[in-house]
Amino acid sequence: MEVQSLPINYLPIIFQMLVALGFVVLVMLITHKIGPKRATKDKLTPFESGIEVVGNARTPISIKYFLVAILFVLFDVEVIFMYPWAVNFRDLGNQGMIDMFIFMGTLLAGFIYVIKKGALDWD
Repeated sequence: MEVQSLPINYLPIIFQMLVALGFVVLVMLITHKIGPKRATKDKLTPFESGIEVVGNARTPISIKYFLVAILFVLFDVEVIFMYPWAVNFRDLGNQGMIDMFIFMGTLLAGFIYVIKKGALDWD
């Protein structure tokens, strides 16, 4: 016997989402209307973990820093895809092994490209 998913079956979920959204909007409106609105000098100053703000936050930083950070995130996220493969290693068989070799080859090619371009060289 096949169970069909009809639009009427999603009605409780839609209703729950609407109630939750309505609750959030209602609470935000109520707190905005009845909350105190006193703008003092202390409230308007930036708070940095209790430390007094010194200087400008817009100091120039080398683009190399951001490039290394982005490359780290990129390769780190790609490595995350290896965990499900390792968990299902036996079930995937030879095709899974070939697919992972292709994936690792692509990852290695990208890493070699980054190295050849000198993106990780600090001068």
